[in-house]
Amino acid sequence: MKYLSIQEAIFLKRPNRFIAHVLLNGREEIVHVKNTGRCKEILKKGVKVILEEASNPNRKTKYSLVAAYKDDHTLINIDSQITNYVVYDALIHSEVGELKDFIKLKKEVKYKNSRFDFYYEKDHEKGFIEVKSVTLEENGNCMFPDAPTERGRKHIEELIHLQKEGYKNYIFFLIQIENMKIFRPNKVTDPHFEEALQRAKEKGICILAYDSIVKEDEIKINKKVHTSL
Repeated sequence: MKYLSIQEAIFLKRPNRFIAHVLLNGREEIVHVKNTGRCKEILKKGVKVILEEASNPNRKTKYSLVAAYKDDHTLINIDSQITNYVVYDALIHSEVGELKDFIKLKKEVKYKNSRFDFYYEKDHEKGFIEVKSVTLEENGNCMFPDAPTERGRKHIEELIHLQKEGYKNYIFFLIQIENMKIFRPNKVTDPHFEEALQRAKEKGICILAYDSIVKEDEIKINKKVHTSL
């Protein structure tokens, strides 16, 4: 997925989950943050960030913050709103080895009291795919979540229930960083999520993690990453 219009800026501060202050072309600018997670290990004062210019000229904030350099070499895309687009593009182009040859692939499907990112059907198999955005990294190891997530645990429990009904379900962690080694749940931050993910695996739900090729103006799926539970 490509961004059509980007700018480089310097991060200053983030007063709340939705906005940040950056230094752009010598002036302070308020921008929208396309990630409601903490991202505290990424968004530090003085780091270089990437902004996407809004297509709507009447929007209150002219730019959205979509990526940041954790150091001089590691660019992390933090745009959680683009995650499903990246995964969908990879699925329809058969770039995920475990998920190919669909008869049907639908986005944002409501089933009973839940809404899942994707519903799919293929020969003798149908199920749901729930996608999670991963931006937390330490020494090539990635973790999710970066803050306790009641919603994330709820999704897992719902998928376990659907698994009992005969569906074949997937939890797909898209790591928005390049060249990662291992993915694991963040049991220090959210032990309940880690426990739920372990139960999901035991019930037959497939846990997938893929990293991404990340450029300032683009992100696309890269390769499968080992998952450690």
